[in-house]
Amino acid sequence: VQLLESGGGLVQGGGSLRLSCAASGLRLSMYDMAWYRQTPVKERELVAWINNLVATKYADAVKGRFTISKDNAKSTVYLQMNSLRPEDTAVYYCKAAARIGGKFYWGQGTQVTVSS
Repeated sequence: VQLLESGGGLVQGGGSLRLSCAASGLRLSMYDMAWYRQTPVKERELVAWINNLVATKYADAVKGRFTISKDNAKSTVYLQMNSLRPEDTAVYYCKAAARIGGKFYWGQGTQVTVSS
């Protein structure tokens, strides 16, 4: 199983980025998928989550600005991030959690930096 994030970078405050998480070795429909983020001074925190029924949930800090989606055919999960703020600066990680069996997997992370 491999999760490969991409799409991070440097953006000005108010700008947008779209992160992608390409999954291989697993069937996306059998996993709940999520984006987390972490900074050097904060623990890894949940940003957005999506299940096989396309139900979603978001951290309060990103509600209304971020949108998680997925394309099962492409085995890819996305995080559209709009109205970015400096406090969104973090390494963003993709996580796949099996709906049966309890296994989970992490990607290597992608850096997002928002300048003020």
